[in-house]
Amino acid sequence: MLQNDERIDQLYADDIQIIQSKEVFSFSMDAVLLANFPNLPKRGLIVDLCAGNGAVGLFASRKTQAQIKQIELQPRLADMGIRSIQLNKLEEQMEMIPLDLKEAASVIKPDSVDLILCNPPYFKEQPSSKKNPNPYLAIARHEIHTSLKEVVDVSAKLLKTNGRLALVHRPDRFLDIINAMQEAGIAPKRVQFIYPKPDREANIVLVEGILRGKQDGFRVLPPFFIQDEYGEYQAEMAAMLYGK
Repeated sequence: MLQNDERIDQLYADDIQIIQSKEVFSFSMDAVLLANFPNLPKRGLIVDLCAGNGAVGLFASRKTQAQIKQIELQPRLADMGIRSIQLNKLEEQMEMIPLDLKEAASVIKPDSVDLILCNPPYFKEQPSSKKNPNPYLAIARHEIHTSLKEVVDVSAKLLKTNGRLALVHRPDRFLDIINAMQEAGIAPKRVQFIYPKPDREANIVLVEGILRGKQDGFRVLPPFFIQDEYGEYQAEMAAMLYGK
């Protein structure tokens, strides 16, 4: 089941085990926050784009009976995700598909998806940008093989009318996210800024939009603090990690 550099970690709140590797990829707080951000459909179809080792979809699986399809470009990460699905006995609910998201419509019917979750690469691909020397991490973090616009455009193709796209990203890309959504016909509806502590600037943003939704009704949710001023997880974050 495990390769030499791999380990099994656990998200206690959702009773999920996940195969990880320091050589390749480990889930971050972003994945936990994204899995808990949207109201998940009870049934239907959820798609997890840029799925990595499958963390977001795995964490969401305990909260819904919907089918979850995951798309991941890197075969090594997709393989880890496949084995994590098997480890949690979720084969009947979940599927990891090793595929470039550009080709997602070849395996997922357009206009059929209720919710898309995505933790995309955060950093714009520029000649001057410094990249992680680890190619797995470089691809996961930099827009080498996809871009924010492409993620949003593919999502618009896959979503049914009134289907939703939920993204986790960096606050400095917030305006890019809003513009990309509006250009693709996805109406931004909810945003929440995540702060490491009460005295710090936001370092994560969560955004949700609705395909062909009305342009009014945009909501900014209360600020979410990961830790209190003493460095302890605040109650809502602790509940996401360890359960109530």
